Amino acid sequence: MYLAAGRSGPSSTAPAAPERPARRVRVASTVLALGAVSLVTDISSEMVTAVLPLYFVLQLGLNPLQFGFLDGLYNGVSAVVRLAGGHLADRRQRHRLVAGSGYALSALCKLGLLFAGGSTAALSATLAADRVGKGVRTAPRDAMISLSCAERDLGRAFGVHRAMDTTGALLGPLAAFALLWLAVDAYDAVFLVSFCFGLFGVVLLYAFVPERPSPALAASRPSTLRAALRLPAVPAFRRVLVTASVLGLVSVGDGFLYLVLQKRLDLDTVYFPLLPLGSAAVYLLLAVPIGRAADRVGRRIPYLCGHLGLLGVYLVLFSPVPGWPLTVFVLVLLGTYYAATDGVLMALGGPVVPEEQRAAGLALLQSGQAVGRLLASVLFGAAWTLWSMQAALALAAAGLTAALFLSRFLLPAHPTESG
Repeated sequence: MYLAAGRSGPSSTAPAAPERPARRVRVASTVLALGAVSLVTDISSEMVTAVLPLYFVLQLGLNPLQFGFLDGLYNGVSAVVRLAGGHLADRRQRHRLVAGSGYALSALCKLGLLFAGGSTAALSATLAADRVGKGVRTAPRDAMISLSCAERDLGRAFGVHRAMDTTGALLGPLAAFALLWLAVDAYDAVFLVSFCFGLFGVVLLYAFVPERPSPALAASRPSTLRAALRLPAVPAFRRVLVTASVLGLVSVGDGFLYLVLQKRLDLDTVYFPLLPLGSAAVYLLLAVPIGRAADRVGRRIPYLCGHLGLLGVYLVLFSPVPGWPLTVFVLVLLGTYYAATDGVLMALGGPVVPEEQRAAGLALLQSGQAVGRLLASVLFGAAWTLWSMQAALALAAAGLTAALFLSRFLLPAHPTESG
């Protein structure tokens, strides 16, 4: 509970009034509006994400190394443009405009999947363009959230946004499952419906999210790219950046983890799009409580503990646990991992970045994490192809254990301190 700071005054015989709990403001309307945009957009993106592993491996016949490359591309290529998008939003103070262009590009790429066919080059180009859209929009969106509320409430604000975003992640695979159930191998229908939802998200953004830079930001000098690139020189920010990058390097993408689970269970492919629902449901339930807890106890603890959940996923998939217990363990641990790390990282890094460079700073964090995940997917796919699925899981678990040990010392207990 947050307490109002008491004021000292002249001595008096009258008893001092007891301190009252500070009134908790409602979640900012900007956060709720952006949450609605993310909800609709995530329906669009998760419809595609839910079927891509099957589409690539079973429909197109790609091997794990090829899928690892495409999965890494899908999750990591946005790192190239995140900083550019964040810097442009900061410099022009047009966060909504930059974010909207990213949302629109990602929506159009869903149509591109319709025409890519089985061409690996065309699929790569389309997925790269889709991730460019995601890279452009994510930092300006998170900067709008970070700038719309007090620092002490950032965990809760990002928790609310991520909970709404995850509602879309629940509905997207359901929609994909329904379409594939109605018509076997109806991937074209999935891509077309995904495009419609993506376009609706763009409309919501411009209709309900205001473009209102604060007076302080409007009066400040425009941020330069050189100044943004110097942010890692700030010790507190550098520690958060290095930690996110190191942990990203040993964070295998969802697509691979669901493929491993599908092979362990010998699951019918028609049910594959339902696997993300379990982890998304856990994420939805835990995002706000963990965000509020992070505001109270500090954000380092849930962030590192969340990665312990990912380590649990690797170990359970490596173990001989059978059937439905395996499914429950994997989905619960994976959902907990995302609930404790996704929004919490933004709440952890935001306060150590000046307001006029907030989007660029968050973009640097996201880029470091994305590059790490790109390499993680490629390396996991290579280990699976060259050796075995079990060997790949063992290496991932060993790497994450070492990274967590290192991160315990890298990440400061109070990252808002400049030293």
